[in-house]
Amino acid sequence: MEKRNTSMEKLYDTLGPTVAAALRKRYFDAYYCQTREEAVQKVLELVPETDVVGWGGSATLEELGILDIMRERNTVIDRDAARSPEERMDLMRKALVSDTFLMSSNAISADGQLFNIDGNGNRLAALVFGPKSVIVVAGMNKVTGTIQDAEARTRNLASPANAQRFNLPTPCCTTGKCSDCLGTGSICASMVRTRICRPAGKIKVVLIGDRLGF
Repeated sequence: MEKRNTSMEKLYDTLGPTVAAALRKRYFDAYYCQTREEAVQKVLELVPETDVVGWGGSATLEELGILDIMRERNTVIDRDAARSPEERMDLMRKALVSDTFLMSSNAISADGQLFNIDGNGNRLAALVFGPKSVIVVAGMNKVTGTIQDAEARTRNLASPANAQRFNLPTPCCTTGKCSDCLGTGSICASMVRTRICRPAGKIKVVLIGDRLGF
């Protein structure tokens, strides 16, 4: 393996195993992978080829190419294949009872808690209940000091970035910061803090020593 020399890589490699250990104390299965390639292999290990796989919107999964691999390898519930908004919503509902659901997390606190915000709520619904297994894939850039920092990161960085990504009619799309808006186009309709994994091991978290997603 190529030696990791940058200060950020060294920081991630020091902090990553500690965060993974904190997640395991909260009954998540958690893994730290130094590189993107290692992370993709870990995800493939965690997803049986016989599983029906669904997913939530995730720039991280797209950057890693995991969704394309799943489309070739597994039976998938692919909302991006929908031919209408109605069919897309139907596929999102069906993904809630998939064998494995893939997603990222908006933020993860150093003490092992997940914080996520959603507009439609499908990603959060799957995280909380439904699929037999949920795999959360996240770059170390999403790790924060406290759960309060995790919420702040999500509302003031991840959500505005995603709003701009989809050119949504929200104040944050224009200003780049959260205005606590009440517009119907807001992607901050629901917020979930996952402080423990129940049942134990249902949620698997794969941390990556790299910057990924928002």
